[in-house]
Amino acid sequence: MKINKFILTIIFSIFIISCSKNEKSSVITEKNIEYQMIEAFKEGYDELKKGDALFAAKKFNEAELLYPQSEWAPKSALMAAYAYYSQDYYYDAEYELERFIKVYPNQENIPYAHYLLGMVHYERIVDEKKDLGPLVKAEEKFKFIEKNYPNTDFALDASYKLDLINDYLASKEMYIGVHYVKKKKWIAAINRFKNVVDNYDETSFIDEALHRLVELHLKIGLTEEAQKYASILGYNYQSSEWYSKSYKLFNKDYKSKSEITKDKKSIFKKFKEILE
Repeated sequence: MKINKFILTIIFSIFIISCSKNEKSSVITEKNIEYQMIEAFKEGYDELKKGDALFAAKKFNEAELLYPQSEWAPKSALMAAYAYYSQDYYYDAEYELERFIKVYPNQENIPYAHYLLGMVHYERIVDEKKDLGPLVKAEEKFKFIEKNYPNTDFALDASYKLDLINDYLASKEMYIGVHYVKKKKWIAAINRFKNVVDNYDETSFIDEALHRLVELHLKIGLTEEAQKYASILGYNYQSSEWYSKSYKLFNKDYKSKSEITKDKKSIFKKFKEILE
């Protein structure tokens, strides 16, 4: 019995020593991994400042993978996305940001991730007349930011970007409307200009859209409808050149300020020629 107790004591002692060594080894390994992660992050940051976005993103991804349970892991993932965005690698940035939002939904920088994703879509708006995809995605993301993070600077800029997006969308409607006018598709054109009046009334195209509606309704013989839109145009945008054009449709002898100025210059030019 005494021998058995002695053996058990030795085994227990060996086990304790072994565990102690493993704990020390684990601590050392963890510190070593953390050091490698910090080095990778630092290297990525330095390369980003030099302008090598691709290598920087690679190092940030490496830092995240080295120590995924660290608080620096989500920061590394976000920096990888920003590195791609900074050099216009928008598809890579989009992938990294969508992954970040999925993996770190409660991270403190999540509002910025959503905002940056909105900017990725916004920067890819090349020709809104041909491809609405990036524009629609940007609009959805900026609306999401306004709704979910209303008291942030991101929401403030998102609101400004939404105004610009509305201008883009109104511009597309006007472009298509004018195209229909050239093709003499009056009703199709009217529907496009109505859409601008109904849905984009705070854009810079509203007064032109109203004038186009006056013009087209007169063309198809709907005088009362034309007068209705002319009244709206006159009440809200009387100083607009488009109002002058609409007014002239009802008053043939009317001349706008620009036309009067042009006539004065023409008369002055003729008078000058006589004196010479």
